[in-house]
Amino acid sequence: MKFFRLFFIITALVAQGQDLEALKYHHPGLKVDLGVGLWAWPMPIDWDGDGDLDLVVSCPDKPYNGTYFFENPGGSKMPVFKKAVRIDRGYGNIRLSYSKGKPIILLPGKQLLRGNDESLGEPKTLYHLERFTPTPGNVRARQWQVADYDGDGQDDLIVGEGFWGEYGWDNAFDHKGNWTNGPLRGWVYLLRNTGNNQKPTYADPVQLRAEERPIDVYGMPSPNLADFDGDGDLDLLCGEFLDGFTYFQNIGSAIHPQYAAGKRLTHKGQPLAMHVQMITPTAIDWDGDGDEDLVVGDEDGRVALVEHTGLLDKNGLPCFLPPVYFQQEADDLKFGALATPYGVDWDGDGDEDIISGNTAGNIAFFENLGGHKQTKWAAPVLLKSDNQTIHIQAGSNGSIQGPCEAKWGYTTLSVADWNHDQLPDLMVNSIWGKVVWFPNVGTRSKPILGKAQQVNVLWPTDPPKPSWNWWNPDKKALVTQWRTTPVMVDWNRDGLTDLVVLDHEGYLAFFERTKNAQGQLGLLPGRRLFVDEAGRFIALNTQHAGKSGRRKIDLVDWDQDGDLDLLLNSTNAELYRNEGPWGDKVILKNVGLLAQRKISGHTSSPTTIDLNQDGKRELLVGAEDGRFYHLK
Repeated sequence: MKFFRLFFIITALVAQGQDLEALKYHHPGLKVDLGVGLWAWPMPIDWDGDGDLDLVVSCPDKPYNGTYFFENPGGSKMPVFKKAVRIDRGYGNIRLSYSKGKPIILLPGKQLLRGNDESLGEPKTLYHLERFTPTPGNVRARQWQVADYDGDGQDDLIVGEGFWGEYGWDNAFDHKGNWTNGPLRGWVYLLRNTGNNQKPTYADPVQLRAEERPIDVYGMPSPNLADFDGDGDLDLLCGEFLDGFTYFQNIGSAIHPQYAAGKRLTHKGQPLAMHVQMITPTAIDWDGDGDEDLVVGDEDGRVALVEHTGLLDKNGLPCFLPPVYFQQEADDLKFGALATPYGVDWDGDGDEDIISGNTAGNIAFFENLGGHKQTKWAAPVLLKSDNQTIHIQAGSNGSIQGPCEAKWGYTTLSVADWNHDQLPDLMVNSIWGKVVWFPNVGTRSKPILGKAQQVNVLWPTDPPKPSWNWWNPDKKALVTQWRTTPVMVDWNRDGLTDLVVLDHEGYLAFFERTKNAQGQLGLLPGRRLFVDEAGRFIALNTQHAGKSGRRKIDLVDWDQDGDLDLLLNSTNAELYRNEGPWGDKVILKNVGLLAQRKISGHTSSPTTIDLNQDGKRELLVGAEDGRFYHLK
């Protein structure tokens, strides 16, 4: 009977044409960070021909794949751009160059010629890629652009290559946390034009060098040739797979370039860095003051201006200001990339807000401002712990996939009253797999989070851990697989808040809360309580190392029959319906997807929310593009 009721509900929703839709701000006049989906490839260009630079940003991810036009309404160096308009499919490795003031958009070996329909147009082959094989192996980036390298008036091709052949990918730390594989490589090649701009002929690639050594940054170089120091020749400035910028001064001439050793750009003595990583800088005089600024895409889909001050430091390096992220008219709610929302009345005002994590390792509060027909939302506010912005990151050895993931945090969370003081607390897992909680030391209407605390378990021996972790947990600590949601919930309905989460081997486990005679709370070791219809313990991920974890879950009475069901990340969200007890276990039956629309790339993150306050939970899914998709 249960199955047919649920089947009817889902079928009725599909028949009515209801499916997941991105939540909108519905907040005229609000400005938020400009952003596409996972990974931004920005192209500053006067797309609409009105005399100012707009932003055209390509995004190769799912579900926000596309190239988007953000109109510059003018009026300032940092305008509030119009909402995104999709003009074409999305591309990775797309780069904008200028030749004699004319914009040129390149893909590897191809040029995109703008179409009459305002699209990017169809690609024209410039160079057959089979000729470009200087580095056989695992190449993750080939970024092509135009520049007159040797000052002869003809446009040459410059290619940035990100090579992963020495890095491998996964699980290569020794027992002290040292990475034993090689680094990422970021090389730059010249394909000299031996013809002319009307009929170009390109020579074979030659690797560019600095002080007699190959130019090499940490992956994905995004090379830019421009006169950054104002001496009349073209210098080289590169990005990387992480977050920084390396400058190679041309100490030769415009006709015979010669590069000094690369130096990291700094600001006030600190490395100049973006918020996340996989950065894509493009050099352009954005503010029209005669020097070359940088317009930089970030992994989370945002785009920033890194402004050239026009000054050089005592070492002759150009001085840039820290990144300032461009703003746009608020449209879709978005929080970075791989958003992990949780629907809850965070501020105690009677309506449900959203608390969310993301790839950057931050956590944000989206306040529900009410509304009768459409919910109005405030811009996200980054949560703080002990007056410091929460920013969990892997660092050099916190990601099992190695040091190239240093700037990621992958926070995933739930909200409930963990210490039973009638205030909602925050439980968080991350890229580390260390489960921590943040106590709410404020009030019901004004939450304030204290310092992160270890989740203590009454382990009878040393705490277990995933077998591939190079590090050992602290005594009593709860360490599980990375990027998996810890769900606080009173599973057994004894009035105490329990924890349901994957254990260190990827099985869904129940960590039961206890209270002793003195009123002290404890947490028992995880028990594999959940089985499928055949009585097999439910393993949500038993894969190894980097392929482990990654499961996002929530527990909710979805079918309104009085017991808790499981929501699991998938194409959107899968439902594991609670079929009741099986001895001392509980049967969870996978009955399939709850929606039709595919919103996953790497993953999704399902939860529920009651926006219309009718007492029934609605599906809310965080996606790779950082948006929240809602099923009414």
